Amino acid sequence: MTKVFSAEFAGREISLKADYVAGQADGAILASYGDTVVLVTAVSLRSKREGTDFLPLTVDYQEMTFAAGKIPGGFFKREGRPNEREILTSRFIDRSIRPLFPKGYFHETQIVATVLSMDIENDSGVTAMLAASGALTISDIPFNGPIVGVRIGRIDGSFVCNASSSAMEQSELNLFLVGRKVAKEDGSYDVNLVMLEGEAQEAAEDVLVDAINFGLESCRPLIDLQDRMRAEIGKAKRMIEEAVLDEAFFARVAEKALPGLKEGYSLPRKLERYAKLDEVRKAVSGEFAEEELSGQVPEIIEKLERKILREMIMSEKKRIDGRSSTDIRPISSEVGILPRVHGSALFNRGETQAMVAMTLGTSSDEQRIDFIGGEEMRSFLLHYNFPPYCVGEAKPLRSPGRREIGHGNLARRALIPVLPSADAFPYTIRIVSEILSSNGSSSMATVCGGTLSLMDGGVPIKAPVAGIAMGLLKEGGEVVILSDILGDEDHAGDMDFKVCGTKNGVTAMQMDIKIDGVTEDILRRALAQAREGRIFIIGKIMETIAAPREDISPYAPRITTVKVKPDRVRDVIGSGGKNIRQIVAETGVTIDVEDDGTVTIASADADAAARAVAMVKWLTEEAEIGKIYRGTVKRVVDFGAFVEILPGTEGLVHISQLAKERVNKVTDILQEGDEVIVKVLEIDKQGKIRLSRKEALGVDVP
Repeated sequence: MTKVFSAEFAGREISLKADYVAGQADGAILASYGDTVVLVTAVSLRSKREGTDFLPLTVDYQEMTFAAGKIPGGFFKREGRPNEREILTSRFIDRSIRPLFPKGYFHETQIVATVLSMDIENDSGVTAMLAASGALTISDIPFNGPIVGVRIGRIDGSFVCNASSSAMEQSELNLFLVGRKVAKEDGSYDVNLVMLEGEAQEAAEDVLVDAINFGLESCRPLIDLQDRMRAEIGKAKRMIEEAVLDEAFFARVAEKALPGLKEGYSLPRKLERYAKLDEVRKAVSGEFAEEELSGQVPEIIEKLERKILREMIMSEKKRIDGRSSTDIRPISSEVGILPRVHGSALFNRGETQAMVAMTLGTSSDEQRIDFIGGEEMRSFLLHYNFPPYCVGEAKPLRSPGRREIGHGNLARRALIPVLPSADAFPYTIRIVSEILSSNGSSSMATVCGGTLSLMDGGVPIKAPVAGIAMGLLKEGGEVVILSDILGDEDHAGDMDFKVCGTKNGVTAMQMDIKIDGVTEDILRRALAQAREGRIFIIGKIMETIAAPREDISPYAPRITTVKVKPDRVRDVIGSGGKNIRQIVAETGVTIDVEDDGTVTIASADADAAARAVAMVKWLTEEAEIGKIYRGTVKRVVDFGAFVEILPGTEGLVHISQLAKERVNKVTDILQEGDEVIVKVLEIDKQGKIRLSRKEALGVDVP
């Protein structure tokens, strides 16, 4: 029997239907938020995947085009590869629920979120996150929820929750955060932050913390809703037999492994450290290979490694590479390293290295993205690549994965607030970040390298942007916040927190929290420490290049914008595009014409661009009284001749205006096709033009 659970969420009703569709899934919810409807199913296999020591979780969010009353484009006319929005939403859900499964739960698990109907008011990502939590909550799949996702904005100084997409265009920040219920001893509960991703217009850190608090409080109605669902229709959770490590065997393995592991973690260079640790793992595994409990060796070694690293930081107050908790790794950078590229940079931070290239194009190079919610044209693109050699591996090259898409999106959003307006800088900008070496914070190196490449390319950005990855270790009441974390510190830590921004404020951020107990005070401390690190890095960037170059690369297209009256656009284009083709053929420029009369001309050759501009102006020029023109006779009649003085613009030379002396026949002076120099005498209210040949006699027009 169908059960419907409803609550008010951000001023609008949201409802979850259970036992309605997809009855063979372990959990299924049909969520409706206004006219946005999302089906989310959760299925987890009963048996473990052999040889697996991790949670094999797959999250797929998909938007069906019929949800917006559309038919897919292309030859096949069906949904194909996921677009960027689908990939990012899949990542949001995955990152939020993955830490909430029990340790040791290694069963193949899949979450499928399908958008069946979409309006422009209600966020399908928010709806999908709630439905995913609801499906897991009522299923027998072990899950430490419930969770709720909300989108927070700040419009006219006030925080808003789940505002429409049109309203969010006016917002100074856009945060998507996920909160989780954590029960307290007195029967009440707190809402703890699980995941955060967003962008801002150089927001102050205090504003961000207030926005997070506002968002977490906004989660409560839907946490209560899911609690009611679980109480009424929730299935008993599966019993999970957690593998218990044998204490005596643990001690024997630790005795053999600890000296080598500690030696490994004393090596500051990543590949040397990894080689030593791998050697220890193989040696210890081989020594216990014949014993009954040999299968526990990898887990024991992993626990030992985590313990060593955390004790180094918490007790000994030192990190693998000898830094303090606030120290930034050595930074160096260069610009202009690729001579034919429009802007380039090489950014190094410790063992992480990013080579970033920037290309300038015209409006015809904009990316058109067809989301089911509407079409988007992007004039700023940022692509992040993570080849296998950057971590010393040899693997086949593949198309960008979800991680690459996610990191590129974060870096793109970090740089957008400082880009010049299209009116001031009418270029399409593409940045490509090639990670050449990685040991943590490669996405933040992309932000820094992106800033350098923009400045090297002469893009007049408002301010330099830097990014820094922060970490957290918490043991009881002791908290250590780490600046500029390594990959090992990320793996062993309790929080991964990336912050990007200018000296004035934050432009983008991303946070994944693995533990409970990250308080508001800890968040404020982390953001303050991140700000100090960010400003330090910006200083290093400005040591390399203090301001954007005054001019763009000689190999980049020069863009000139000409405004014509909208009703003259057809004159620029010409019949069947004849005029534009002629301009391109004669000058070699790229030309784009908008319906509003904006004509964009791009060429690396300044003379060619100037010729194209002159041709456009000539095509759209309007006659002026008193001005002399070289025209062509189009028709001869008894009382005069009609002369085309501009493309599509004709005037009449009356027989009395042909010469100083009396003229008996027009054809005595002019024939069709003749070139003639004339002067504009009058333009009447109907736009008719009266010309004179005799007033222009003796005047030379080029």
